[in-house]
Amino acid sequence: MKKAVILMLIKRDKWLQYRILRKGSSLAGRLPETQLLKKNALTNMLLHYQSVVLKPRNGSYGRDILFIKRNGANAYRIHNEKKAFTMTDSDKLFKLFHKKNRGRGYIVQRRLQLAQIQHKPFDIRIMVQRQKSSSSTWNVTGSYAKVAAQGYLVTNVASRTIPVLEALKLARIGDRSLLVKAEQIALLAATQLGERYPKLRQVGFDIGIDRNCRIWIIEGNYQPDLRPFRLLKDSSMHRRILWYKKH
Repeated sequence: MKKAVILMLIKRDKWLQYRILRKGSSLAGRLPETQLLKKNALTNMLLHYQSVVLKPRNGSYGRDILFIKRNGANAYRIHNEKKAFTMTDSDKLFKLFHKKNRGRGYIVQRRLQLAQIQHKPFDIRIMVQRQKSSSSTWNVTGSYAKVAAQGYLVTNVASRTIPVLEALKLARIGDRSLLVKAEQIALLAATQLGERYPKLRQVGFDIGIDRNCRIWIIEGNYQPDLRPFRLLKDSSMHRRILWYKKH
């Protein structure tokens, strides 16, 4: 019951989390531009960026995420899971998303051009935890890379999970120093969220690395799935994560 109360106090809301993280001056430049989904916001974002992502504010596991790419003046390519279609009427496009937005609330975000492995985008999950003591510091307890399945743009539908260093090598974008930098950014983000939520003890950050090797915070998950850590050959990270959950 106590755990359930804590989770209720820590609201799963991508828009709220974005605003909390933006307050940290060192993190503002690590967040892809994000706005609440409204007609003007979508219009402006599509004028500014060729491709954007729409996400439910309280979504999880990559469900109901839509990618929109501008093709010319009034044509849009929309990608949802493995399905893709084109719309040539901007008014119909806005009506479609107004209908979707009414029930759950969406954010619109600049789409990152993530680094790829064999033409499939990937991102990194970095697990950050702290002990129960109020004075405890945040520590990185595990990480892995998620490679998108064939035909998908979201890494939540992963073809495989592999060690981060292996992913960086396969993508030819960096080495351990890039992972260390990503871990430092995740720790800064956890500290920022921890100031808002003193009872928060774990965050699974989705960290993106673009084709220019720039590191981005995609989002933080307060109830991260731990199963992928069990699939890795190195079981030490899974044991460390479970230890932190108990202590």
